[in-house]
Amino acid sequence: MSKAFKSNDDQPDDEPLDFAPPDDDDDPPRGKQYVTAAGSKKLHDELRQLLNVERPKVTAEVSAAAAQGDRSENAEYIYGKKRLREIDRRMHHLQKRIRVLTVVDPTEQKDVSRVYFGATVTLENEEDGTKSTYQLVGPDEIDTKGGRISVDSPIGKALLGRNKSDTVLVQRPKGEVELTIVGIKYV
Repeated sequence: MSKAFKSNDDQPDDEPLDFAPPDDDDDPPRGKQYVTAAGSKKLHDELRQLLNVERPKVTAEVSAAAAQGDRSENAEYIYGKKRLREIDRRMHHLQKRIRVLTVVDPTEQKDVSRVYFGATVTLENEEDGTKSTYQLVGPDEIDTKGGRISVDSPIGKALLGRNKSDTVLVQRPKGEVELTIVGIKYV
């Protein structure tokens, strides 16, 4: 196993993972990239799961399939190798993301009168009076059904820096909409 994928069993679960940086020369990220503490934990948990459970399991399956003989027509071996590449690719992606993300705790926001990363914003649609609530999060945490939208989305961009009672015009695929900020919370 390469150094990049070795786990440190003595390391507590709440400590950052210690991985060797990937060998490739990836482009540096543009601008600051943020994640909430919950989003960071989710990324770390997924990486731990892949590293400590999925990869060893698939590696054992590939070894057992390889022991059966002819690998060119061995579906278990071929599929297992493909799955290992997928796991390694995902682990590499998670390592890169974790390395460049800045964890932000929304509860520590000093200016709670304006919309910033991590804010939970209640909006009223001026057209039909419906209300919706969203938390502005990073691209790794998007869950539109759960009310978590990206700060880079059209609505997220329109809300950043705004105050309660401000009305914003948002261009959506199905047309423009006017939204009024009726509440801002940092939880």
